[in-house]
Amino acid sequence: MKKTVLSLLALASTLCVSAQETILGFSKAASEKELQLENQFEKELSTANLDEWMQRLAAEPHWVGTEYGEKNVKWMEKQFKSWGYDTRVDTYHVLFPYPKVRVLELTAPTKYTAKLKAVPVEGDPYTHQENLLPSYNAYSTDGDVEAELVFVNYGIPSDYEELEKLGIDVKGKIVIAKYYGSWRGIKPKLAAEKGAIGCIIYSDPEDDGYGRGDVYPKGAFKNKTGVQRGSVMDMPLYPGDVLTPGYAATKDAKRLKREDAPTITKIPVLPISYEDAQPLLEALQGPVAPASWRGGLPITYHIGPGPAKVHLKLEFDWQLKPAHNVIATLKGAELPDQWVIRGNHHDAWVHGASDPISGLVALMEEARVVGKLAKQGKKPKRTLVYCAWDAEETGLIGSTEWVEDHKAELQQKTVAYVNTDGNGRGFLGAGGSHSLQAMVSQVAHAVTDPQKGVSIAERSAARNVVNGGDDAFKLYALGSGSDYTPFIQHAGIPSLNLGFGGENSGGEYHTIYDTYSHYTRFKDPGFHYGTALANTAGRIVLRLANAEVLPFELQQWHSTIDGYLGEIMKTLETMRSDVEKHNAKVAKNQYGLANDPKKPVKAAEKEGEVPYLDFSPLQNVLADLKNDIDTFSQVDKTQLSNAKKAELNQALMKMEQALTSEKGLPRRDWFKHQIYAPGFYTGYGVKTLPGVREAIEQKEWKEAQEQIASLANTLKNFDAHVQKLNAIVQ
Repeated sequence: MKKTVLSLLALASTLCVSAQETILGFSKAASEKELQLENQFEKELSTANLDEWMQRLAAEPHWVGTEYGEKNVKWMEKQFKSWGYDTRVDTYHVLFPYPKVRVLELTAPTKYTAKLKAVPVEGDPYTHQENLLPSYNAYSTDGDVEAELVFVNYGIPSDYEELEKLGIDVKGKIVIAKYYGSWRGIKPKLAAEKGAIGCIIYSDPEDDGYGRGDVYPKGAFKNKTGVQRGSVMDMPLYPGDVLTPGYAATKDAKRLKREDAPTITKIPVLPISYEDAQPLLEALQGPVAPASWRGGLPITYHIGPGPAKVHLKLEFDWQLKPAHNVIATLKGAELPDQWVIRGNHHDAWVHGASDPISGLVALMEEARVVGKLAKQGKKPKRTLVYCAWDAEETGLIGSTEWVEDHKAELQQKTVAYVNTDGNGRGFLGAGGSHSLQAMVSQVAHAVTDPQKGVSIAERSAARNVVNGGDDAFKLYALGSGSDYTPFIQHAGIPSLNLGFGGENSGGEYHTIYDTYSHYTRFKDPGFHYGTALANTAGRIVLRLANAEVLPFELQQWHSTIDGYLGEIMKTLETMRSDVEKHNAKVAKNQYGLANDPKKPVKAAEKEGEVPYLDFSPLQNVLADLKNDIDTFSQVDKTQLSNAKKAELNQALMKMEQALTSEKGLPRRDWFKHQIYAPGFYTGYGVKTLPGVREAIEQKEWKEAQEQIASLANTLKNFDAHVQKLNAIVQ
């Protein structure tokens, strides 16, 4: 009888677990003790607590600066103290815009005034509350503009390339873009660079409305009045408080003038529902949109410009608001000055049951059980710091200000930062520093999936195989979008981001429908994946806290980085080939005619040549690194003397910092890490080896060669650090 992919992987995982008598960073005896502790930890986890706490934390809207947000902070502080944690609240004072005026009107060729209001639904009492946050984009500038409308698809760089081919210019126009395709803040950023004077973002039903499934309240997806709120701060430049770039927004901090803050948008931007978007899109004429641009509305999608003309007026109340971070510390029994930090934000755009409370209650349950075990005499060796961040939704502000405030101490004492955010039913998603990949893989093989009864590693591997990939466990690279960003990309602290999903799709994100009612029906009924998250993150935290030798592994790290370089070199080859094909075509057809000779287009021009870049500095240092890493990997570090282990751990803690450069990335020096960064034009999406990759993508050839040299120098510094590790262990 033919075995299924899942059963074969289950067998492989069983063999893997039995072979894991020794877990990374622990001797055999210490491994047995650690696994006993983790199994006891798992048995103590309670789904009932997650349910009760979500009802409490998501009972009312609680964006930064709200009264209910402060009530949540005080309640969490009380809980952590009762579990044995030394708990405090660190407060920063950050600029927050609240919408005063929101006007969107179609003024020609017909008239329509946007409703800009989501309707309450039957069966969800939370949507009937009075104090719901109006839909808007935080850190849009104020503005009062009127102009012709242009549809720009998702408003990403490739869409503007398509508009250019069609001879359509958005200068002096207002653009309307669909959500998705990129982070929302990229849409007004690019539009402004292209000369637009306003931006509208709408949710198309094809992406998260009736094109995906039944809409709320019948199903999980966005109904016609739902609107996604969100920040449009230019976070790829720097996250955090817009007025205090690179330093903490303390009460008396020196602040930029608002008009000088570079991360506030240059043009007004407003999010709307697909109910409000349809009359605007229907009024457009001009070319019919390409097939890939068309959405799910029952209209013909035209691009414009015009004859649709819209009036957009926005005014905000710009005030400093307190952002409260809850910091709960459990002092380590043996190594109190080595910290494992665990975080999840607590603020939300409205109720935030899924984002972020589903992750926060998992963190709290994890902390509760760890505290209970500590009271029973099973205190972790290293110090644990549990953090509930504020003002994440508006631009990763709470965590960024805290890291900027404590950067030197964090770089001295932190082993790693483990982040979670929203959570739901499905598959484990794990990203982070690839030196932690081997350790996370071992944990994933030790945690059982609540639905399938196999390990969460096996379940993810089965999906990967079905989708044409391999069954190897891999961390994805971290871009941005949650509170790990300041830790890894600014301070150079090893970081992880964890969460379950893939079977929890819906349209509630950042809307008034992200409620306890919606979550418990569609996202994670019974909170089984909430406890799976607590179990996974908790085991990772305990292993980092208790390891004899910190569980960093470098062979998989090297393979990953070498793969990134291969991708970049292949990208350059593809660009060169495409240019050569284009120029050959132009030379053959000097008139640049379209496929249909009856439809002449603008005469094509030859593109500039793609030069050959010298990658040998990177190839050479990666070869040296491989040799030194292989040498380091051959040593059983758990057999070292206690003094050597202590020396090695101190060096391992600083290893990620060797991958940073104080100069930072070109045009955004806040981002120090040279391996991972959010893309300048992707926002959340990661760019690996970002200095080199983005210079090539932008065809800045001189800068690309300079960044190759700069990255090679960073990797030489890292190799010197690995040689230091070898000197310790030999």
